[in-house]
Amino acid sequence: MPSNDVRILIQAAVPTAVVGAVAVAIGAAVEGGKGAIGALIGAVLVIALMGGGLYALQRIARQLPQLFQAMGLMMYMTQLLLIFVFIALFKDTTLFHPKVFALGLLACTLTWVAAQARATMSAKTLYVEPDSSTDESKKNQGREQ
Repeated sequence: MPSNDVRILIQAAVPTAVVGAVAVAIGAAVEGGKGAIGALIGAVLVIALMGGGLYALQRIARQLPQLFQAMGLMMYMTQLLLIFVFIALFKDTTLFHPKVFALGLLACTLTWVAAQARATMSAKTLYVEPDSSTDESKKNQGREQ
């Protein structure tokens, strides 16, 4: 991954991990061990899915830039679908507290999206690659005429 992509990943993952740690502490205080496990699973799920999605999207953007926007939308839909599948599989579990899991998942997801948007907006990304050799040849052609 280029350094700019790594920077965006870190700037999204670190705040999400901090919010996840706060959610684990709140879950432990409110619901005990099951609450802490629920919040931890929610935070890990968000970081894994969103981080993996961002990594895959950056690879696709380098290889097929014309599909970047469509793949980004499909990536978010896939992430939501995987979260819904996880929720459906564990809806009756006694391993963790489901409400703390859901609130931790929601808090971490909102944090990730906000942090990723902020990191992307503040990144100095070139939209057009400047090509000096083409510019020089055009200048020289204009002088000869």
